[in-house]
Amino acid sequence: MKRRVHPEFLTALNAFQDFDLTPEYMPAIRQGLEQASPLPELSADVEIYEEIIVGPDQNDVRLRIYKPLDAQGNLPGLLWIHGGGYVLGTVEADDHLCAKFVTQAECIVVSVDYRLAPEHPYPAPIEDCYSALCWMVNEAEHLSIDKEKIGVAGASAGGGLTAALTLLARDRSFPKVHFQMPLYPMIDDRNNSPSSNEIKEGFIWNQKANEAGWKMYLGNLHGTEEIPPYAAPARATDYSNLPYTYTCVGQLDPFRDETIAYVSKLAQAGVDVEFHLYPGAYHGFETLNPQSAIAQQVVSEYINAVKRGFALLTETNYESV
Repeated sequence: MKRRVHPEFLTALNAFQDFDLTPEYMPAIRQGLEQASPLPELSADVEIYEEIIVGPDQNDVRLRIYKPLDAQGNLPGLLWIHGGGYVLGTVEADDHLCAKFVTQAECIVVSVDYRLAPEHPYPAPIEDCYSALCWMVNEAEHLSIDKEKIGVAGASAGGGLTAALTLLARDRSFPKVHFQMPLYPMIDDRNNSPSSNEIKEGFIWNQKANEAGWKMYLGNLHGTEEIPPYAAPARATDYSNLPYTYTCVGQLDPFRDETIAYVSKLAQAGVDVEFHLYPGAYHGFETLNPQSAIAQQVVSEYINAVKRGFALLTETNYESV
């Protein structure tokens, strides 16, 4: 399989060591990742501050807010959800990308530090994200956010939570989500697609790691047929009335086929969707190879997708579902 990897992405892939994703090792893995990920220097044009809100279980939910220093009037609001297989990840790790959304897509970003499995299995993470979305909309005036331009985005497990959150908000009839960007989303707990079976080990995220992540996230639900679509959006049967969608996936990502199936179901349900498939790319390739020309192109496409998603809402005769 490595012969199919784009040459720009080989060095990072060869240097990466697989995780032993078992519950007892999670604290040490998280600590190691945090220490190994120095925070990048951020634009001086972005203000970053934090809020603590009350979550669904009276728990604290930390939000990291990114705003332009020279904002004029209300701007679109984007809720960002970090990735990490539902068991890893921090809001700080995406500081650079969130700041780029602010400066280049001209929006305000709220990033949610949701609780992680296995300590907090489903539904804790998605309900934390829902609380964050509701807070962002309810506090829109204070945040200088336009309530008619609300988006949700995230990558990997964050993409899965994005897809789940738009379903949840639709079914609860609040808040209205106008744009979603679930990037290479982790949405199918069955873990048995052709691409999952192709990527059994290595390649940053694989079938083995995926099984471990889903097992910790779903807890007692894992392995049953009682998985709700708000846990695994690939299990949804109704994709109608969802917002304009942008998504992408690498051809060497175990999530390739579940993403393609998701895109097809959205399109069949009448949802406008843009989709990119990147040959030679494995899971999270753009974050591990940020200096590569392709990765920079991909991140630019993320930013442009956010700009387009919000711009469509102001175009004549375009009505978001």
